Amino acid sequence: MFKIIDMKPDYTRAIPVEWRPMSQVFAALGDEHRQRILLLFEKGEHLNVGQIAAVSTLTRSTVSHHLKILREAEVLGSEKIGKEVWFWINRPRLEAALGNVLDYLRANC
Repeated sequence: MFKIIDMKPDYTRAIPVEWRPMSQVFAALGDEHRQRILLLFEKGEHLNVGQIAAVSTLTRSTVSHHLKILREAEVLGSEKIGKEVWFWINRPRLEAALGNVLDYLRANC
Protein backbone atom coordinates (compact mmCIF):
# COMPACT_ATOMS: atom_id res chain seq x y z
CA MET A 1 0.00 0.00 0.00
CA PHE A 2 1.25 3.44 -0.90
CA LYS A 3 1.35 6.35 1.47
CA ILE A 4 -0.23 9.38 -0.18
CA ILE A 5 1.58 12.61 0.53
CA ASP A 6 1.63 16.02 -1.04
CA MET A 7 4.43 16.64 -3.49
CA LYS A 8 6.81 19.45 -2.64
CA PRO A 9 5.24 22.55 -4.17
CA ASP A 10 8.59 24.30 -4.59
CA TYR A 11 9.75 22.35 -7.65
CA THR A 12 11.19 25.48 -9.24
CA ARG A 13 13.57 26.21 -6.39
CA ALA A 14 17.22 26.63 -7.26
CA ILE A 15 19.42 23.58 -7.58
CA PRO A 16 21.70 23.35 -4.52
CA VAL A 17 25.13 24.83 -5.16
CA GLU A 18 26.86 21.49 -4.52
CA TRP A 19 24.68 19.87 -7.20
CA ARG A 20 25.46 22.31 -10.05
CA PRO A 21 28.65 20.59 -11.26
CA MET A 22 26.87 17.22 -11.23
CA SER A 23 24.83 17.92 -14.35
CA GLN A 24 28.00 17.91 -16.46
CA VAL A 25 29.11 14.63 -14.92
CA PHE A 26 25.77 12.93 -15.53
CA ALA A 27 25.48 14.34 -19.05
CA ALA A 28 28.96 13.03 -19.83
CA LEU A 29 28.12 9.63 -18.38
CA GLY A 30 24.80 9.49 -20.21
CA ASP A 31 26.42 8.22 -23.41
CA GLU A 32 27.08 4.49 -23.79
CA HIS A 33 30.35 5.03 -25.67
CA ARG A 34 31.70 7.24 -22.90
CA GLN A 35 30.67 4.62 -20.34
CA ARG A 36 32.61 2.01 -22.33
CA ILE A 37 35.64 4.31 -22.41
CA LEU A 38 35.55 4.57 -18.62
CA LEU A 39 35.34 0.81 -18.30
CA LEU A 40 38.65 0.50 -20.16
CA PHE A 41 40.61 2.03 -17.29
CA GLU A 42 42.13 -0.19 -14.64
CA LYS A 43 42.82 1.28 -11.21
CA GLY A 44 45.48 3.98 -11.50
CA GLU A 45 45.88 3.46 -15.25
CA HIS A 46 46.65 6.23 -17.74
CA LEU A 47 45.62 5.74 -21.37
CA ASN A 48 46.05 7.84 -24.51
CA VAL A 49 43.61 8.29 -27.37
CA GLY A 50 45.46 5.81 -29.57
CA GLN A 51 45.21 3.05 -26.97
CA ILE A 52 41.51 3.71 -26.46
CA ALA A 53 40.78 3.92 -30.20
CA ALA A 54 42.67 0.66 -30.80
CA VAL A 55 40.16 -1.31 -28.73
CA SER A 56 37.09 0.71 -29.69
CA THR A 57 34.67 0.38 -32.57
CA LEU A 58 34.87 4.17 -32.93
CA THR A 59 37.24 6.20 -35.08
CA ARG A 60 40.12 8.01 -33.42
CA SER A 61 38.44 11.38 -34.00
CA THR A 62 35.20 10.16 -32.42
CA VAL A 63 37.12 8.79 -29.44
CA SER A 64 38.85 12.19 -29.14
CA HIS A 65 35.45 13.90 -29.13
CA HIS A 66 34.19 11.65 -26.31
CA LEU A 67 37.40 12.15 -24.35
CA LYS A 68 36.98 15.92 -24.67
CA ILE A 69 33.47 15.72 -23.19
CA LEU A 70 34.68 13.50 -20.33
CA ARG A 71 37.61 15.84 -19.67
CA GLU A 72 35.45 18.99 -19.76
CA ALA A 73 33.08 17.38 -17.23
CA GLU A 74 36.18 16.55 -15.17
CA VAL A 75 35.27 12.86 -15.24
CA LEU A 76 38.74 12.29 -16.69
CA GLY A 77 41.93 14.05 -15.79
CA SER A 78 44.53 14.60 -18.48
CA GLU A 79 48.12 15.64 -19.01
CA LYS A 80 50.04 16.27 -22.20
CA ILE A 81 53.44 14.59 -22.19
CA GLY A 82 55.36 15.12 -25.40
CA LYS A 83 52.95 14.66 -28.28
CA GLU A 84 50.51 12.45 -26.37
CA VAL A 85 47.70 13.37 -24.00
CA TRP A 86 47.26 10.84 -21.22
CA PHE A 87 43.91 10.37 -19.51
CA TRP A 88 42.87 8.84 -16.20
CA ILE A 89 39.68 8.58 -14.19
CA ASN A 90 39.19 11.54 -11.88
CA ARG A 91 38.01 9.46 -8.97
CA PRO A 92 37.58 12.35 -6.47
CA ARG A 93 35.29 14.18 -8.91
CA LEU A 94 33.13 11.10 -9.50
CA GLU A 95 33.02 10.27 -5.80
CA ALA A 96 31.90 13.83 -5.00
CA ALA A 97 29.13 13.82 -7.63
CA LEU A 98 27.83 10.38 -6.73
CA GLY A 99 28.26 11.12 -3.03
CA ASN A 100 26.00 14.17 -3.33
CA VAL A 101 23.28 11.98 -4.79
CA LEU A 102 23.72 9.35 -2.09
CA ASP A 103 23.67 12.00 0.64
CA TYR A 104 20.41 13.37 -0.74
CA LEU A 105 18.85 9.90 -0.92
CA ARG A 106 19.91 9.06 2.62
CA ALA A 107 18.51 12.31 4.00
CA ASN A 108 15.31 12.61 2.02
CA CYS A 109 14.13 9.27 0.68
